[in-house]
Amino acid sequence: MQAIITNNNLKFKNMKHFKTTLVTGFLLAGFAIAGSAQPLPEVTVTGVTYKYLSAVDNKELAPPIRTIEKRAAQYDIKTSEFYNDDYDEYYISFYLPEGYILATYDKNGKLMRTAEKYKNTAIPPVIAQKMAKSYPGWKIPSNAYLVNYQEASGAKKVWKIQLEKGDMRFNIKTDEKGTLID
Repeated sequence: MQAIITNNNLKFKNMKHFKTTLVTGFLLAGFAIAGSAQPLPEVTVTGVTYKYLSAVDNKELAPPIRTIEKRAAQYDIKTSEFYNDDYDEYYISFYLPEGYILATYDKNGKLMRTAEKYKNTAIPPVIAQKMAKSYPGWKIPSNAYLVNYQEASGAKKVWKIQLEKGDMRFNIKTDEKGTLID
């Protein structure tokens, strides 16, 4: 292939060779990238993991909360640097700017319980709609979402919501469906 360089422009005399070279270069680059690609790791869903995730799942929760709950469910205590077969329970913490999960695993890696708290996260639409209907004109300046999971009894989910209207403020608690609780 011959090239003539004039005024910093590269011109090929034989365009057919240029196209062939270009296509061959792209093919080789594609094979090189495909050859170096790492396969995605397998995600193993165990019965315990599924039990926890189905107990705490709410598709309307903010994505960071759902992500951290998945991390807690998939955590493998046996591969942790803290693992020692002599201990019966392990306490592991997972943190986000919005909140945290304190999780307890048994020595076999089974997720036994969690205590979760998230502050000022997006309230699910079902709760927001009920609050707007029950408390028209009130604003929600702050909230907290609490989850207590027990392997034996499932998850208890509570929203603590502060309502504000002018100088008046008060707090309420609801379940995940927006029903007021004591």
